[in-house]
Amino acid sequence: GTCGRSVTLMMRAIRVSEFGAPSVLKLCSDVKVPQAGHRQVLIRVHACGVNPVETYIRAGMFARRPNLPYTPGDDAAGVVEAVGEGVAALKAGDRVFTTATETGAYAEFTIAAEDSVHKLPDVLDFKQGAAIGVPYFTAHRALIHKGCAKAGQTVLIHGASGGVGVAACQLSRALGLRVLGTAGTPEGMKLVLNNGAHLAFNHREKGYIDKIMEATDGKGIDVIVEMLSNVNLSKDLQMLAYGGRVMIVGCRGPIEINPRDTMFKESSITGVSLFSATPEEKQESAAFLYAGMEAGWLRPVVGSQYPFDNAAQAHHDIIESPGATGKIVLTI
Repeated sequence: GTCGRSVTLMMRAIRVSEFGAPSVLKLCSDVKVPQAGHRQVLIRVHACGVNPVETYIRAGMFARRPNLPYTPGDDAAGVVEAVGEGVAALKAGDRVFTTATETGAYAEFTIAAEDSVHKLPDVLDFKQGAAIGVPYFTAHRALIHKGCAKAGQTVLIHGASGGVGVAACQLSRALGLRVLGTAGTPEGMKLVLNNGAHLAFNHREKGYIDKIMEATDGKGIDVIVEMLSNVNLSKDLQMLAYGGRVMIVGCRGPIEINPRDTMFKESSITGVSLFSATPEEKQESAAFLYAGMEAGWLRPVVGSQYPFDNAAQAHHDIIESPGATGKIVLTI
């Protein structure tokens, strides 16, 4: 402080003080700038990513409810402002992105634990940096840690034009998989083909599942990455190859399935949650993805961009839009 007086710095942040519709996201300009504690990093945020899970948390529909009021968001990209004690790998001035935050990403400054902060290479801008965290780490967890996908196998990415979908396409292609992707619009299908998919299918078209099966010569799919399991899971089980597996990345409600569909093929349904990753798994994902940035195959696709005071519109659009084209990002 100056002359023994400590100056409290204020910042703008999006705050949620009650669970509900997108309109509960309010811009507040009198939020205290948090301070970095032990092994924590204070980041000046330039852009942050919007993920579907943040809309479920905001609506009060998620298993883990934050204490109110709170600031949403885990995917921030920006510049390290200060580091707490015990932080060795990062310093003020570093360009970084996060996979989780302590104080929320929809803000001018955010605090993140050191092991959730990763260096952002100069070839990627902050908007792209904001599109890495949850989508790419989730895609890697789904494909490698949980899906055990191996080169030469066939993967189907259901909802391949959104944040996790694009990440899964790029990752799958880099891993040597045969990549099939679905999208809801012609624009989305083009995006999917431009980002590693060998074939794209419109999941709004009648008979698209038959086309997918034809593309596998009737053998079926080894790994399905599923963003909307409440709509697709029953059909997914019917599309699997022997020993195939469905990775549940997204779900918006219940669905009826016939467990018999898993028996003959000895197939499995596996849930995927980034929150459950061990520190070792996070390090492995981070190393793999950093190699992808260096090699050039990891290049996030930024879709709709909103000024961060328009977070409510972004929350509406990510759920209601007819088809995703890249990652929704707020700029600060």
